[in-house]
Amino acid sequence: MSPTSPSSPTSAVRTVSTTGFGTGPLSRAAALLHTLLVVEALFLATAAPGFVGLLLLGPDPANLSLAAVCLLPLGPAASAALYALHHRSSDLTDLHPARFYLRGWRLNALPALRIEAPLLAWLTVIVFTLTHFTATGLPGWWAVLLGGVGVASLLWGAHALVLTSLFTFRARDTVRLAAYFLLRRGSATAAAASLLVLTGGLTALFTEALPALLAAPLLLSLLRSSRPVIVETQENFTA
Repeated sequence: MSPTSPSSPTSAVRTVSTTGFGTGPLSRAAALLHTLLVVEALFLATAAPGFVGLLLLGPDPANLSLAAVCLLPLGPAASAALYALHHRSSDLTDLHPARFYLRGWRLNALPALRIEAPLLAWLTVIVFTLTHFTATGLPGWWAVLLGGVGVASLLWGAHALVLTSLFTFRARDTVRLAAYFLLRRGSATAAAASLLVLTGGLTALFTEALPALLAAPLLLSLLRSSRPVIVETQENFTA
């Protein structure tokens, strides 16, 4: 029998080695790290105009509207990142995070802006009111109410971001589904709230740049915690 025959031990070992390459635990960890690094780099690159604008603005409440405009590029960038992370491969031999990120940005940039722009405008009104609350003459419980509405709006925005990134719905359908899941999937909402607290803590304790530098792992956490939302949407709201 020839040593190069398909049934030879040498060929079998070679076949097993080739088949197993890129699928072990170490390879999966390396694939995840590679994907996170590429997605993070692309996120920072596509959101860079907004970050530069924020750096040029001072911490003055009068700049809130300009800050909201500077934050607009973050929506499409985050949506593209979620798309790429959702479609990532755990096989080290089949990694295309940059391709998926660019495809996600192309598909989701406008839908993400349709959701993000009104949300930022609404949050700007809330923050401006809270920073000038003494001038409004309203009772103190109004400040608590406005703060609660702002947090709920951010959590709604997290669900809307996931839905916009992974599904093709009309904007008004995304608005309704995000509101539905806000109460329907309490575990996913609580997980999003935890990420919101973590992001706020990193910003307060260290620097505003740290959440941006950790955007990829934070968005991966959001994606994983939103699994019930994604599954129910696939089963009940898509053809």
